[in-house]
Amino acid sequence: MTTTEELVAQVNKILDDIGIDLGELFQDFDPVRLALTLNRNLSLLEEFEEELERRVGEGGPSVPIRDRKNRDPHLQWLYRKRHYRTLALERLRSAITAHKIALAILDANYTFKKGGSEIRATDVKDEKVKIIRKPYSIGRVEILPHLAYSGDVLKLLARESLSVRDAFKEIKSRLREQGMVKTRSIRLEVEYFENNRLKKAHVSLPADADIEAELRKQFGRRFRWRVLSLVKTRGVLINNHYTVDNLALAYASFNPEKGPELLGLDIFRYYFLTSPADRETLGVFPGIKGCLDCHYSILDLPFRWDPNFKTGQGSFYVIRKCEMEEQLVGRKKDLSGVPNYLLGGVLLYGISHYDEKKVAEILGIPEDELLEAMRKFVISGLSSVLFTKEEAKKFEKFMPKSDKAKQFLALLQG
Repeated sequence: MTTTEELVAQVNKILDDIGIDLGELFQDFDPVRLALTLNRNLSLLEEFEEELERRVGEGGPSVPIRDRKNRDPHLQWLYRKRHYRTLALERLRSAITAHKIALAILDANYTFKKGGSEIRATDVKDEKVKIIRKPYSIGRVEILPHLAYSGDVLKLLARESLSVRDAFKEIKSRLREQGMVKTRSIRLEVEYFENNRLKKAHVSLPADADIEAELRKQFGRRFRWRVLSLVKTRGVLINNHYTVDNLALAYASFNPEKGPELLGLDIFRYYFLTSPADRETLGVFPGIKGCLDCHYSILDLPFRWDPNFKTGQGSFYVIRKCEMEEQLVGRKKDLSGVPNYLLGGVLLYGISHYDEKKVAEILGIPEDELLEAMRKFVISGLSSVLFTKEEAKKFEKFMPKSDKAKQFLALLQG
């Protein structure tokens, strides 16, 4: 039976070989060959992860810092051995995350076909597969050569220039920052009279609600209230440090000057070009929040060019989009001819001050397809449901012009 030290040595040797082999593969980029190689590697690495995780376990003691002069050399040897095992497991997990991100990016940007049926990139088992580039991009294919497939994030970073290392630090700090606190609701204690008796009740209201008006509806005019607590939300955008390290390395290496901005744009597109169901299975950014409930500075970077830019603008758009997705539950049948990536463009057009050309540019989608989706969206009647009156006015130019068409539209909308 292989000892743990031999297993650690095998893992490190395989990861070193993967780093060399994949570097050569990117010299002649072929999505099918790349998917095939990534799948083979991933299957092997996951087997090693399961065995090494069983032997090493989660966490465990590290080298003690206190009383350095009187440390027992035998204990020190045991601590050091465990430390090397843990480092190997961390490296292995980082490499597995890089492979999963790469496969997800391929899946998001290409349609893989075997015979007459579509398959996922993770199902590519041979080279008898055809590919078609999708009309939109989620993630960025250009970063694929820069992911840490060998798991050596810091070693790869050490080979790069100072500008790349600075960009890495900036991206990592932005992805690890706690989102700006947002108050979602308020819990109140209300004292009121009912049948000439003083009673108490606990009420929860949205943070932006008119408290006096809402309480007057429920308790009449004789009441008083006080705030018990504010329900706030907070947290990091991506709760997976292997993902953070790989993304920071890849985007910083790809473009040191614009790396943080490009990542912010790709995350923004990720939310607008997908549905909640898509985001559960896509895996381009493992560990990312399904929907946003607070502000993150990295989503502001793609909008710095806007003369009307306001802090929190990118996060605000994503939060509104998530809220509208909840309103669209059960209504998707009215938009059966509008795919998710075009629906995202329609929603961004409605909540922003950008025209259709700028929306298509921001999201990287075809403008002609977006215009057709706008017309279908107007016919569905959802523009008056999802948007305010001021926002809905933007869709008036897509309304039918002839009287017959207007009458037909009125019948469709009831």
